[in-house]
Amino acid sequence: MKKIEKDGRIAVLYSPGFGAGWSTWADDDQKEALCMDARIVGPFVAGDKAGAVAAAVTMFPDLCIGGADNLTVMWIEKGKAFEVDEYDGSESVHVLGDRAYLVA
Repeated sequence: MKKIEKDGRIAVLYSPGFGAGWSTWADDDQKEALCMDARIVGPFVAGDKAGAVAAAVTMFPDLCIGGADNLTVMWIEKGKAFEVDEYDGSESVHVLGDRAYLVA
């Protein structure tokens, strides 16, 4: 998958507003593309949110697009692991290693 890279960082789409998630409400095999695929993220970064949503729906016709209203981009250092969390439709991005995780 081609990603959008700038200054050693990768553009990651997520939806921080309450209501519906963007990638977190999608099927597991769709999540990575919804967050980072250049065909979706590229139009968004270029200021074309409608184009980004259209690209996502073209790739995944059954996609729930409720989270599209609040889409935003976070630039994450290339090679860093991250997770997208969701609570009541509001997504947040956590770079692994930047949080104090508990270990059993």
